[in-house]
Amino acid sequence: MPRRSQTIDDPQDMPPAVPRRWRPLRRAALWLWGWTRWIGLRLLALMFVLVFLFSFINPPTTWTIIQGQGEFPGRASRAWVDLDEMSPHMVRAVVAAEDANFCAHWGFDMVEIRKVIASGSSRGASTITQQTAKNVFLWQGRSWPRKVMETAYTPMLEALWSKRRIVEVYLNIAEFGRGVFGVHAAAEYYFKTTPDKLTLAQSAALASILPSPRTRNPQTGSARTRSIVSGAQTIRADGRDSCLVLGR
Repeated sequence: MPRRSQTIDDPQDMPPAVPRRWRPLRRAALWLWGWTRWIGLRLLALMFVLVFLFSFINPPTTWTIIQGQGEFPGRASRAWVDLDEMSPHMVRAVVAAEDANFCAHWGFDMVEIRKVIASGSSRGASTITQQTAKNVFLWQGRSWPRKVMETAYTPMLEALWSKRRIVEVYLNIAEFGRGVFGVHAAAEYYFKTTPDKLTLAQSAALASILPSPRTRNPQTGSARTRSIVSGAQTIRADGRDSCLVLGR
């Protein structure tokens, strides 16, 4: 049987007592943490459910589309286009222009992120997955709350959607000009054609305006377009488009 002295904790091992005057503050902090965790877990669950639903249901619209079409009503007719009904040139051009390592990363291109940090550049390193998360579920503009939610959505998309699905959704909701959303509207508005008939030069011209769709116009002969044409041909040749399983 242990001696009495052995059953008493060493006073030095005891946690310090909370001063009486701090106890209400401590209770308030614990209450706030409990509610924050409760809300956070349910928000994550809701985000997960939305991502799962949109893995097989096409997003009907987005906040950006609602706002853009409100500013420029009737500018271009938007219609959903399946990936197999798009020109492979268009798919490769967008990947080459926006995220050449799309098939190799899990939502965040760490190679590009390290390059940006090392160079001290202010340019972004957002992947197509990150842009899709932002365009479908969030809002435009720079803010920490939006960036945090985008960071949470991105791995969910990579886990629940295929790479083909990510690109398909991206091309159907991307802004290609004021009031012009989706590849169907862009092909019709700029080139009077359909997405399946877009040439490589036309596809590269459309992809060239994506970083700043409200200030640029597609130009098939621009230096930026020629660079994207070369990039699209390169990722086709070296197999970096393999995850997209393009027919031709």
